[in-house]
Amino acid sequence: MHLNILIADDESPARNRLRTLLGDIGNVHVLGEAKNGKELLMLINQMPANTPQPDVVLLDIRMPQMDGIETAEHLQKLDSPPAVVFTTAYDNYAVQAFDMNAVDYLLKPIRQERLQIALEKARALKPKQLAAIAPLRPQRTHLSISERGRILLIPIDEIIYLRAELKYVTVRTAEREYLIEESLTHLEQEFHAVFVRLHRNCLVAHAYILGYEKRSHDAHGEKQWVALLKHVPETVAVSRRQQHLIRQN
Repeated sequence: MHLNILIADDESPARNRLRTLLGDIGNVHVLGEAKNGKELLMLINQMPANTPQPDVVLLDIRMPQMDGIETAEHLQKLDSPPAVVFTTAYDNYAVQAFDMNAVDYLLKPIRQERLQIALEKARALKPKQLAAIAPLRPQRTHLSISERGRILLIPIDEIIYLRAELKYVTVRTAEREYLIEESLTHLEQEFHAVFVRLHRNCLVAHAYILGYEKRSHDAHGEKQWVALLKHVPETVAVSRRQQHLIRQN
């Protein structure tokens, strides 16, 4: 079967070697190259819907701006995610972890025979597989959503607060709001150094808290502590349980 392929690696010699190997294998078409995960996702977003879409992504693991494992997670938001094959110089321990979770990988320096086998058995990563290898990646640099068939990236350092709304989480930036399907508890665990829980349903970024103020919140004039935020007019209520944070400031 003819395969459309994208390559992501921050090293030019590595990308060139993959192109050469793919040319020798044949029956493939390289749609493009990227130097990191963020650039790869932008490349996919720019592809017109009526043109060939990638069947396989050859994805380096250690790249600047966005590594391969985080990129693979974001790729799953596409309507038809491409198959992912990692290319890695990780030690044997990490390679065994990938192998145990049925995630294919190519250990550098890559051999043509091994690349051909990987292409033959490549399949899209499943959520459980991604969850299993997530501990191998650093903290995510972005959250992502699928919007009109494209992957929309939300930089973590631009998020003002995360608020749980039924089965969704509202992500608030200075420009707009987004809805993502993630657990607020899991987000708190992953980004505990970035956000503080001011209310049971709301995490606020430390960097966007201007201060705290007591305001009336009902017809009886009862007052409640709220956090004042940079760049947005709304405030976030501080629960009684979290009011010790006010005294610390």
